[in-house]
Amino acid sequence: MKKAAASAPPAGEAAITESPARQIDAKIASLADWRGKTLAAVRALIHQADPEVVEEVKWRGVPVWSHAGMICTGETYKLAVKLTFAKGAALPDPAGLFNSSLDGNTRRAIDIHEGEHLDAAAFKALIRAAVAANMAPKPKRTNT
Repeated sequence: MKKAAASAPPAGEAAITESPARQIDAKIASLADWRGKTLAAVRALIHQADPEVVEEVKWRGVPVWSHAGMICTGETYKLAVKLTFAKGAALPDPAGLFNSSLDGNTRRAIDIHEGEHLDAAAFKALIRAAVAANMAPKPKRTNT
């Protein structure tokens, strides 16, 4: 019986089999401007705030950080790096970091534009608050 010859994976499949961390590394490297530096800095702050954070890549290459549920995503656009917090509307934001998606019932976002700096301490506090919200016991539903 003849074995089938191994064939090269379809285009793009190699990236799918890479770890999420390597995919995020590649995304940062592909952004050879302020957006790559900003995304790398944000990623480092997230890991400092929560060393147990899990990195994923979803929705055609969007970095996602989770711990007991989604914390935030890190999307890059031409004019901004957008950090969308899954439960942002429920999080305390005394420093006023949220500056986008303010009308929604659940999510809130931070848009960082070229030349802007993120308050590292306030951002790390927001990450920790998101993790705490994810780990909080869910309220029990009552049948009425």
